[in-house]
Amino acid sequence: MKTIKNILSWIIPVVIGLVIAGLVTHFVVSFVRVDGTSMAPNLSNNERVVQLVNGKVRRGSVIVFNAEGEDPSVKSEKKYVKRVIAVPGDTVSANNGQIKVNGKVVNQNYISESEQYATNYPGPTDIGNWTNLKQLGTRMEWQKTPSVKVPKGKYFVLGDHRSVSNDSRYWGFVDKNKVTGVVKVPFWDNSNKKAKINDQWKHYFE
Repeated sequence: MKTIKNILSWIIPVVIGLVIAGLVTHFVVSFVRVDGTSMAPNLSNNERVVQLVNGKVRRGSVIVFNAEGEDPSVKSEKKYVKRVIAVPGDTVSANNGQIKVNGKVVNQNYISESEQYATNYPGPTDIGNWTNLKQLGTRMEWQKTPSVKVPKGKYFVLGDHRSVSNDSRYWGFVDKNKVTGVVKVPFWDNSNKKAKINDQWKHYFE
């Protein structure tokens, strides 16, 4: 009996600890590995960042979402990390490197001027300027119904490395239910990327 009590005395705390850790990871916070360079220079390939599972999604927030069912090229669960440009109900336009949301110019000081201009020219194909999501959606032949406004329960996202990023310009909106969390650069990272990731939403417009 004493042996059983001794075993239980260390097994029970371990089990409780694992349960608590699992709950925290599922409902509060977890670590995510950035895969690829679409968020460079602010997030690097293979970098690990914190994901707030129930973090509030705002314009300028960097989010993690499951790209399966969003990006037609993704056939199984895969996590994408992108920046929210527009939230439900917003109207988006882009011209000569300048993005406007609801008619207001977006502050893009988190990326270089060349990447800002790359907003209209993703990859090797010139898609030209677009004045609203309907025009962009028609041009890019989205699978989903294009709309001037971001639909309810959807987000319009872009990667910071616009010249290489595979994002809403190609396949459309991200469903709210696909979002798994909001990215935060941890407090122990002393680089200036914290402001560009954690706090960009505070001064989203110029």
